[in-house]
Amino acid sequence: KGETVFSGADAFKLYDTYGFPLDLTKEMAADEGMTVDEPAFQTLMKEQRERARAARSSDETAWAGLDLGLDNLPTKFTGYERLHDDCTILAIVAEDELRERVGSGVHASIVLDKTPFYAEMGGQSADHGLLILKDAVFEVHDVQKNKAGKVLHHGVMVSGNLAVGDKVNACVDTGRRKAIMRAHSATHLLHKALRTVLGDHVHQAGSLVEPDRLRFDFTHFSAMKPEEIASVERMVNEAVLEGFPITVKEMPIAEARSIGAMALFGEKYGDVVRVVDMGDGYSVEFCGGTHLDNTAKVGSLRIVSEFSVASGVRRIEAITGQETLKFMENNTRLLMTLSERLKAKPEELLTRAEARTSEIRELRSELEKFRGREMLSNAESFLASSKKVGPLHVFTGVVPVDTPDNLRKIGDFLRDKDESIVAVLAAVHDGKITFHSVCGKAAVAAGVRAGDIIRSVTAICGGKGGGKPDSAMGGGADTLKLDDALATVDDFVAGKLN
Repeated sequence: KGETVFSGADAFKLYDTYGFPLDLTKEMAADEGMTVDEPAFQTLMKEQRERARAARSSDETAWAGLDLGLDNLPTKFTGYERLHDDCTILAIVAEDELRERVGSGVHASIVLDKTPFYAEMGGQSADHGLLILKDAVFEVHDVQKNKAGKVLHHGVMVSGNLAVGDKVNACVDTGRRKAIMRAHSATHLLHKALRTVLGDHVHQAGSLVEPDRLRFDFTHFSAMKPEEIASVERMVNEAVLEGFPITVKEMPIAEARSIGAMALFGEKYGDVVRVVDMGDGYSVEFCGGTHLDNTAKVGSLRIVSEFSVASGVRRIEAITGQETLKFMENNTRLLMTLSERLKAKPEELLTRAEARTSEIRELRSELEKFRGREMLSNAESFLASSKKVGPLHVFTGVVPVDTPDNLRKIGDFLRDKDESIVAVLAAVHDGKITFHSVCGKAAVAAGVRAGDIIRSVTAICGGKGGGKPDSAMGGGADTLKLDDALATVDDFVAGKLN
């Protein structure tokens, strides 16, 4: 159009929508004698980054950057000692602003003067539960901390209304908390077992603790062997059966290190740390999470997967408590079903399955032999019904085979049986045609080639193909023209001979 400047908007669209780097756009523009409006491009890039930053901010809780009008002292956590506590509402945030009151059906975040609810941190999931005042019920489904350490209980007002200054009964979902504690205490035992089985090079590289489920990332240079996984799982469950007492103490960091407490690599700690000791020194770690008082309450641990998440970092996913019971119940149910189907006791299933597999393998072998004999019998009849075109024998037909390989076997048999044969076989599956053409030595010497024949018949059926002079394959799409295509073979051969 005679323009000399490629617009920044178009350059940004190429980058944002199609992934074209600006440098590549500039080179292409230069080839056309144009320049790119880079300042406009950079302006649009800046706007995009600001939109992305705003989107990330909106993903955070509404209170993240909001002045709550409170002191900067962290909310006192009482959840180590109790799961129910009487608390006072200090602030309410709803629809990105401070409110004095929240009514039924409204999503909000509530700040209390103290709380038994554990806020999500250190890989441990947040507590769920209720804030109750007579008929007013606020359902908590997420708990987070802001930068000042204020704990916000995010949820929805199920019934009634609550106001700043109200005294509520904060009730943690006991079943969920216990399930999280089972998984968290099991994570410490898993860490101990991994270091024992694999070596002291193993360090925690991340974790996620959910109700009766855990994910543990650790440093290790290769995939764990099945026997190593089994040893780790066995060691954890032995520690569970030992019923080790679990004690928690706060102490100066120097003292914690002196008793061998393990810290999370790269984590920063204060002068006083919380130490979780299982079995009087069996497993000792820095940890601020919630735990059981005895390893026996884990129930049992089952490793369900082990895989790589980064170079030199592996991940284990495992289940505990109720999830392990469900896993065992499902497996037992499956075992009983198999026993019933195979009419065998559980301890006899492997032997019975191996016997059935052997029987199936033998039956398949016999079936293949039968099919082979049937195909050879059909091939003999094809030779007998072939037409004589000059010195050659020509056969065309649709063959009832289930695979292209079987079609090829019949063709190869015909070619090897009769040096003068020219055969075109076809099979139809799911509306598509497979062609196979063979030519014996005498036919090839006479100038008749299988590849030429295949290209001819497949073209008629809207397909294509090719191959060697003595064997070729192809396909077609128009089954209505199959008979017409096969009918041309006699004339095609005669033409080649003449």
